[in-house]
Amino acid sequence: MTIHRGLVKKRQLIIIVSLLVMISGSFLVMRFLMAQKKEFVQKPPQAGDRYVAATPVEYTTIHSTISGKGRVVSSAEVEIVAEASGKISAGAIPLKKGQSFSRGDVLLTIYKDEMELALKAQKSQFLNTLANLLPDIKIDFPERFQDFRSFFNAIDLDKNLPPLPEIEGEKLKIYLASRNLLSDYYSLLKLEKQLSRHTLYAPFNGTFVRVNLQAGAYTNTGGRIATIIHTDTVEVEIPVENGFTEWIQTGQSVKLFSTDRRHTWTGQVVRISDFVDPNTQTRPVYVSVPLHGQKQLYAGEYLNCEFHGGTIEQAMEIPRKAVFNYDQIFVVQEGKLRQEQIEIIKINEESLVFRGLPEGTRIVVQPLINVSENTPVKILDRDGSPDKL
Repeated sequence: MTIHRGLVKKRQLIIIVSLLVMISGSFLVMRFLMAQKKEFVQKPPQAGDRYVAATPVEYTTIHSTISGKGRVVSSAEVEIVAEASGKISAGAIPLKKGQSFSRGDVLLTIYKDEMELALKAQKSQFLNTLANLLPDIKIDFPERFQDFRSFFNAIDLDKNLPPLPEIEGEKLKIYLASRNLLSDYYSLLKLEKQLSRHTLYAPFNGTFVRVNLQAGAYTNTGGRIATIIHTDTVEVEIPVENGFTEWIQTGQSVKLFSTDRRHTWTGQVVRISDFVDPNTQTRPVYVSVPLHGQKQLYAGEYLNCEFHGGTIEQAMEIPRKAVFNYDQIFVVQEGKLRQEQIEIIKINEESLVFRGLPEGTRIVVQPLINVSENTPVKILDRDGSPDKL
């Protein structure tokens, strides 16, 4: 037992000594390798030249344009409302959504047979009254007899009443009023007006966009029957950034293009809204487009539009991204950057028009990052090579 313990201790001692020798050897090898490595000397950074794109200020006459995109809408949308009650009958064209019609076409009729018969009965009664008065008019007012006789002969039961002869003189007026001729005449005119409301005529060339009641349905007075739109002239509603609308005037001409630029139209600004959309900060501008002699347009289409924004004298246009802090730019003077303020005339989507700097001043036309005044710079030519100036 004692011999076994002695062997274990001897073995442990050998292991410990071996580990110490290995650690010491590794440390000595590491020191040797470190001594052989050359010390790294950090070189100072080389200062390079900074180049910027700049152009001399040169004022010219700028023809400003404003671009936009708008949706075609009808110039007139009319809701047909029944002014009489009764059964609806189709007119000269079917009462269907999408059906086109021409100005003057009968769009629909509302049952009117009973009213027509009642009107004819009252006209017959009026003729009877007038026939009884003609002999007295011939005796008491011989100079007016021929006028009232012609009026009597012109009355047709199937047509509207002709104009009443002009009544001159107090005596004739009293005579006709006392015989109820005047009240009967205007009562007939009222009935004719009511009867005319049973037939609806197309006020313009257009089409049905909604039909609420079909032919054969019954409607009450005030019932909404259909909605029609004008198709001869359309409008384009164009949302324009509020700041741009000051360059647009009512009456000015506008060019319009299809989205693929294959077709063009000419329109005119007819009105500019007096409100701003709170979500887009734009004002709707409405352009009227007459379609006589131009390709047909349909409500719902989208068009690209180009407004002539006016002529700006003695101004220059630069990229919008070259300006910072609203109206500050960098110029190059004596090889260094200088900060200057400009007078902005008009801001476009990607550029702006300005004045306020002497002509010939080298203005930086690119955005600069992490620079300040007095930073040394060199100017690039338009082809990207260093300027020799």
